[in-house]
Amino acid sequence: MTGSHQMAPPRRGGARPAARGRRRKRSRVRLVLAISLSLLVLVTAGAGWAYLKLSGSIDTFGADGISDSRPAAASKGQNVLVIGSDARTGGNSELGGGDKGDIGRSDTAFLLHVYADGKHAVGVSIPRDTLVDIPRCKLPDGSWTQPQTNVMFNSAYSVGRTAKGNPACTQNTVEKLTGLRVDHTVVVDFKGFSELTKVVDGVKVCVPQDVYQKDLNPGRSTRGKRIFAKGEQTVSGQKALDYVRLRHGIGDGSDIGRIKRQQAFVASLLKKVKSDGFTPTKLLPLADAATRSMTVDPGLGSADKLISFAMSLKNIDLHNTKFITVPWRYEGARVAIVEPDAGALWAALKADRTLDGQDASGKNSKKTADSSPSPSAGEPVSGGGISVAVYNGTTVTGLASRAAATLKTADFTVTGTATASTQDYGTTVIEYGPGQKDEAKTVARLFAAADLRSTTTAGINVILGRSYADTPSAPASSEPTAVPSEVADGARSADDDLCAKLSYG
Repeated sequence: MTGSHQMAPPRRGGARPAARGRRRKRSRVRLVLAISLSLLVLVTAGAGWAYLKLSGSIDTFGADGISDSRPAAASKGQNVLVIGSDARTGGNSELGGGDKGDIGRSDTAFLLHVYADGKHAVGVSIPRDTLVDIPRCKLPDGSWTQPQTNVMFNSAYSVGRTAKGNPACTQNTVEKLTGLRVDHTVVVDFKGFSELTKVVDGVKVCVPQDVYQKDLNPGRSTRGKRIFAKGEQTVSGQKALDYVRLRHGIGDGSDIGRIKRQQAFVASLLKKVKSDGFTPTKLLPLADAATRSMTVDPGLGSADKLISFAMSLKNIDLHNTKFITVPWRYEGARVAIVEPDAGALWAALKADRTLDGQDASGKNSKKTADSSPSPSAGEPVSGGGISVAVYNGTTVTGLASRAAATLKTADFTVTGTATASTQDYGTTVIEYGPGQKDEAKTVARLFAAADLRSTTTAGINVILGRSYADTPSAPASSEPTAVPSEVADGARSADDDLCAKLSYG
């Protein structure tokens, strides 16, 4: 017994260090967990702060100015109108924008079509001097303007003559011109653009020749200093702004030439953003810089919506990102849209077909229960058993008779021709009653970029728009598979050589 009592202390003494070791280990684990939890809280708080800061930076324009007569969404793709404004308050005058008391003007604009497959995109530039029809637009006092015909495209943004401009009117004009629904509109001013290029640490560009101060400001009496040397270089801030604004002294000094360089710049910017990676770490500073001087439609008016949209672009291939200019020709000092080329382009985008005619709708071969197979591109249109009424929605005389003759040639039954209740249709509209959608689709194959609309009244009505009036002959009798080759051949890919296709003339 005595021996056992004498053995006990060593056992207790040997157990004490082990217990202390276990306690120290548990303490270390708790410390690591506490530190990790603290870091998580800090990171989450930081992300939350950035999120709130970003949300607070986003300015939106009123949806009440968007037309209530809009094209229907034709695919799962998205159409985003990007407007560059050169006259807004908030520090823009110091960067070369208009005076603080000046009205808002649009300096550049392009419609970005993101295909439904999420792998293709095309940006269509619309020259600011393009002659278009501007529909009714809302004024600051709540009243609406009368439609305007054959006026410059950039005048739509100045309707109402406010410092912030009228992006809703420009959106309405683009929808009328193209027959495509604009899902989102983004306006970026000089300051926002300048900050954007700084955040990405500059954008690579190529200058086709030496450029001097007089080239940027023709009002100078002397050539001034050289501001750009010929060749590749990286620009940001004011330098980047000067590059995209540069017009004179390169090529024919036209806005068309400047558009080509702007397309090259946007392509290079996309390439840089994509190479940096589509992660929140990269996107938050980028979005923060962009939104400080950005105005968007209500659909992009929150941080989660804006970042979600940006993330939806991450799988678009650079080679499959194209930039083109709407088919055009000079009309005096202005630019006129060329038909039927433009109509074929809008039709291709509406059908989610790429510039070379590939299907980029993202649909697989499996048909849904309520879908029916589309006629093949080469199959002639047959309207046997389909009755159609034709209305002239323009001021061009004889248009309904011309369309009726085209329909009769394809075996449609024309029940009558008449003048529509209004004559301001930019795009042809095909109305169809319950159960007549497939028949309406057959009719639509005769009218490029036509907009299909369902009604509660039985029957099919074709209301002809300006796009049909501008077509010199009857449209092709099959669904277009590609835009005209001269349009596709002039496209720039986002991965093209920086120094290629930089000027016109």
